[in-house]
Amino acid sequence: MDTVEELNGTYFYAGKSNLTAAELLFMIFCENTASQFGIGVADFGAIVALVSGRNNLGTRAKPIGATKGTSYASKAARAVFKKSKFPFGISLPTWLGGYTPWTARRVMVHNIGTFVGRSIPLVGIIILAADVSQITYRTIRDYNVIARGCDKLW
Repeated sequence: MDTVEELNGTYFYAGKSNLTAAELLFMIFCENTASQFGIGVADFGAIVALVSGRNNLGTRAKPIGATKGTSYASKAARAVFKKSKFPFGISLPTWLGGYTPWTARRVMVHNIGTFVGRSIPLVGIIILAADVSQITYRTIRDYNVIARGCDKLW
């Protein structure tokens, strides 16, 4: 954080003067976002996981109602694990159909390659969700330290 002052009911922050409470919150949000994504490898890995999970590759004919196409992650996982199955007939859940909870549906699978290929994008979503929650927490925390009584959140 940079120098913080209060001037005539407005705020001075990061070299900017006459900031309203909303502008101050936005400045702190931008600063926290830049510092969070400046960390590096985990965020890049999350983006790669999300992009590799997009089903934009062509594939064989599929049954009616199946999701069209396949992803790079699924293709690579199936190439590595081939037709290996989980021991003892275990089946694990995977998610199909979208990146939002409202469009996704749960499917149980026995094949290791299928499970790994469908789980890679979920790992990316979890990492990015953790980033968003950390940015939000730090922004509100830093803002509430600076803001005066009626401008504070919660």
